[in-house]
Amino acid sequence: MKRGGSELDLPGFRFHPTEEELLDFYLKRMVLGKKLQFDIITSISLYRHEPWELPGLSKMGEREWYFYVPRDRRQASGGRPSRTTERGFWKATGCDRPVRSAADPKRLIGLKKTLVYYEGRAPRGSKTDWVMNEYRLPDPPPSSSDAPPKEDIVLCKVYRKATSMKELEQRAAAMEEDVNSGSSMADSSPGWPDQDSFQLGPPAGVDDVILIEDTEEEKMAAAVAAAAAELMEEKVEVVAAAGVSTRRPSLPELEVPKSSGMEWLQDPFLTQLRSPWLMDFWSPSFNSILNF
Repeated sequence: MKRGGSELDLPGFRFHPTEEELLDFYLKRMVLGKKLQFDIITSISLYRHEPWELPGLSKMGEREWYFYVPRDRRQASGGRPSRTTERGFWKATGCDRPVRSAADPKRLIGLKKTLVYYEGRAPRGSKTDWVMNEYRLPDPPPSSSDAPPKEDIVLCKVYRKATSMKELEQRAAAMEEDVNSGSSMADSSPGWPDQDSFQLGPPAGVDDVILIEDTEEEKMAAAVAAAAAELMEEKVEVVAAAGVSTRRPSLPELEVPKSSGMEWLQDPFLTQLRSPWLMDFWSPSFNSILNF
């Protein structure tokens, strides 16, 4: 804060004026050319700056920033002022609201206009949470004896709108709806099989039948093999008990005269195998071989 060109630090000082104080004291004195003892509010060309640049240009304020702004009219004889910035524009919401004195409600102090900042170019733009209240003094009646204003100035209060819990819930619901709609579109998109119906193998039940059949065949084969093995063991034990060797003895080679080829039937080994008391132990097929 400045006083007479020198800096003054006032610890704990907060600037929170009411609307009546802004209009009837600060703006009115500025318009009439009556300088204040303390330089609290900055005079700038507000529309040459973006809203997020304004807090650094203000002399005071933590969540609200105040500025004197000369009115910039497109026509010298009046008209709507230009509120366009380099990256967006300020858009008025509703009509001007009258501000009256708390002590005398019949007395009109000034007018208040609320504007919202949009990024982009009109009529299209992205709405932001930057808000501005523009205060101006009422136009004096023609028959008024008051001194005419020396400058056409308005007082602007800039702040960021606090996001309510309801709005946050609506944003969260909208985001959740977008995510759900995206996932549902992905699930219903053509060309992709349903997760439940997508199978890499044969249908359920086929493998079970095949496995059961294979198991039964294996069991039967194992039983036959075991029975054959037991039968062969019994035959070997019987032969061993009888002292008969199943291996032909190795005889020296003898030179014998050629015969008709039927002498081998008189082999003692075969004769013993064809003995009546051993025939009961052989299978019918083996007996048929021995009794040719």
